[in-house]
Amino acid sequence: MSDFTSNFWAVFVTAITLFGMVACLLLLWFSGKARAMTANDNTTGHVWDGDLREMNNPLPRWWVWLFVITIVFGFLYLALYPGLGSMKGKLGWTSADQYAAEVEKANLAEAPLYAKFVAMKPEDLSKDPQAKAIGERLFMNNCAQCHGSDARGSKGFPNLTDADWLHGGSTDKIKETLTLGRIGQMPPMAAAVGTPEDVKNVANYVLSLSGSPHDSVRAAVGKSKFAVCAACHGADGKGLQALGSANLTDNIWLHGYGEAAIIAMVNNGKVNQMPVQAGKLTEAQIHVLSGYVWGMSNK
Repeated sequence: MSDFTSNFWAVFVTAITLFGMVACLLLLWFSGKARAMTANDNTTGHVWDGDLREMNNPLPRWWVWLFVITIVFGFLYLALYPGLGSMKGKLGWTSADQYAAEVEKANLAEAPLYAKFVAMKPEDLSKDPQAKAIGERLFMNNCAQCHGSDARGSKGFPNLTDADWLHGGSTDKIKETLTLGRIGQMPPMAAAVGTPEDVKNVANYVLSLSGSPHDSVRAAVGKSKFAVCAACHGADGKGLQALGSANLTDNIWLHGYGEAAIIAMVNNGKVNQMPVQAGKLTEAQIHVLSGYVWGMSNK
């Protein structure tokens, strides 16, 4: 942790950078002063291919000055821009500020286009070819990394093409999720359920709710212990969208399927996060994207 709180690396980078530039100047100066051992004819004595001799002539002045100008330019650049450890440079330039300025410029240029879409309902956007094309680009750039290019998700990342929604699949809920993000949490419940046998029994009861393969005897015993889970998932196991708790009666398993996966979930819990998109996308972009996402599960 000390690597991130001390200024060692800033000093190290500064020292290495300045040492390298000064060393280049010294090397250039010494090479201009030093004289190699030469023969009477101003050659080094090296001969190739019988008559190809190496001369001991100095570098052309223009070439030497190019080296000097390059080094001087390096010093000026490091004084104006960040490059010496934690020094910010006289101009105060940062890549983050430049990125923000470029994003703002792009958003202003696209504002007239998005103005038309903002006036439309997300449901209508899902049918508009131009809005769908823009929504697809937004999805590929910001959502596909987790949900996949086909939006079908994977283990730990929800499938956006079905009708299974933890927090609700309306356009308003999708827009809320994109804007504010989500943090889903299943706390470890093993201590509340009871013994490891009780946990296994509850796991089989949960499997029985969706008609999945299970041990019917264990499921019958685990039904009473499910009361601990019912506080979030409901007495019928269908989940509560207000809490974002999963529906256990369908056959959709976000974090893994089978007895072992459910036991691990009860024992260890799980925290999942959908990152906030509000600072990354404009309201108009989120509006178009919510229509695109809604359209994938409402074809």
